[in-house]
Amino acid sequence: MLKRLRNLAATPGVLARGTSGVSPLLRNDPPAVEQRTALLSGKHITYTLKRSGKRRSIGLRIDDRGLTISVPLRASEKWLHSVLQDKASWVVEKLDGWQSRKPLEILWQDGEKIDYLGEQLVLRVVQSLFASTLERRGSELWVFVDAANETAYIEKIVSRWYQREALHFFEQRVALYAQLLNVAPCAIKLTAAKAQWGSCTVSGTVRLNVQLIKLPLRLIDYVVVHELAHLREMNHSAAFWRVVASACPDYASLRGELKDIAL
Repeated sequence: MLKRLRNLAATPGVLARGTSGVSPLLRNDPPAVEQRTALLSGKHITYTLKRSGKRRSIGLRIDDRGLTISVPLRASEKWLHSVLQDKASWVVEKLDGWQSRKPLEILWQDGEKIDYLGEQLVLRVVQSLFASTLERRGSELWVFVDAANETAYIEKIVSRWYQREALHFFEQRVALYAQLLNVAPCAIKLTAAKAQWGSCTVSGTVRLNVQLIKLPLRLIDYVVVHELAHLREMNHSAAFWRVVASACPDYASLRGELKDIAL
């Protein structure tokens, strides 16, 4: 046995010490990430458990991926169970809220409805020799495809249309509110961020999420004003919100409305 341990010690990296000063081969650390299920308020809830040697407390986060619980590396099961049961009602309520906010899956076929500026367009898929073309006709969006086109390709064509529409429309709204706020952004760009509707850099680049093109005009304008206001106040101070209010007086209600929409 002693000879085997000496051989292991001679192998580079095999007995590298961890933060505890003990070889990983001799420790029995729990896995860093686990998928678990718990019974909370009468519901079986699946969650992701993450362990970290840097944490000193248990943290709960709920987003579009579900419930994630971050715990210290050697947190006891008793402690975890106690926190889960204490937060059970909150967890179930928040998860139900996220489920209701999730957009319905689009099938990308004829007759399907897609969002555009707070309204819905009916998708018309037509087989044609002039494939890969797209045309809006009133409340309908016509997509011309050949017989070989599949739903994934239709989605790709419509996504490109969304991007073109978004950039053109956002540039118009930015020009309008930039004049009202007396600011001069240097560039307008699209983003596909999963957690932000928009952003603004110190250098004056305004980024707006392409998904905004699906929302009502009032919400688009709020995000535009919000980001342009950062060219006056690069923070979220009282002074910043006064700038926002000067162009968007009902920003508080619009901000709350936007928070209820999942990206």
